[in-house]
Amino acid sequence: MKKFTVKKITTAITVCAGLIFSCAANAESSVWKVSKNNDVVYVGGTIHILPVSEFPLPAEFTDVYKMVDAIVLETELPDQTDTNFQAQMMQKMSYANGKKLTDVLSKRTYQQLSEYMAGFGANLNDLSGFKPGFITTMMAMMEAQRSNISGEGVDAYFNQLAVKDNKGIEYLETITFQLEMLSNMGLGNEEAFMKSNLSQMKDFKSIFTQLIKAWRIGDESALADIVITPMQEDPQTLKLLLSDRNKNWLPKIEKMFTDNDKEFVLVGAGHLVGDNSVLALLEKRGYKVEKFK
Repeated sequence: MKKFTVKKITTAITVCAGLIFSCAANAESSVWKVSKNNDVVYVGGTIHILPVSEFPLPAEFTDVYKMVDAIVLETELPDQTDTNFQAQMMQKMSYANGKKLTDVLSKRTYQQLSEYMAGFGANLNDLSGFKPGFITTMMAMMEAQRSNISGEGVDAYFNQLAVKDNKGIEYLETITFQLEMLSNMGLGNEEAFMKSNLSQMKDFKSIFTQLIKAWRIGDESALADIVITPMQEDPQTLKLLLSDRNKNWLPKIEKMFTDNDKEFVLVGAGHLVGDNSVLALLEKRGYKVEKFK
């Protein structure tokens, strides 16, 4: 477990929500222009973990960034030296009253998970007090490192750029909200949730590579197949991670059309595809949505 410190996992917890489940003919990207009358808000789909080899980003991202006054992220990225946050995270991600994974998983699934973790040098017995959201986030991070595809994501890149350029940074959610959300993942359905994640991790590198390819060219159909379709087998998690949050963000994004700033909203690509995506909800509200070129 030495390679996977609390600090690394802290960052992973807040950026991996869309990754846990996780080409078009026209050369486009995952950046959209949303307009109503003369007001415009730009929306970009992000990949929360992106290998260094995928930089520079598609030009549309940097072109829009130069035009705006502020960026809007899902949540504030945590300071890895914030011990209070680390303590809050560990509390949220742990079962209460001595409950453990052995109480909610079948012996067979627990054994499979134990063998999986052992492949990374981790002892599941030392982690059995943590909730499924924490365990599956660790699994995704370990797979990304093993596949040499880990790295700071699009969100972190623009966060650092905005700080450097003194541009505004706004947020759609609090870190506390995201911790609460991730701590509730799979609760009451731990057996099916863990079995599904163990199955998906077998193809992690292939799926992640497809995801990046589809994201770079804005292939909405492929993104939906990769992100949304697998999650439809788990409606509870789909609702928790995507659908409910998309609805919660809608009024916050609509308010951006009435202020004097020009914003670039950056959220996980999975939030921008499918029937209940942020973009679909905005279209239903009468906004014009088009790819930015």
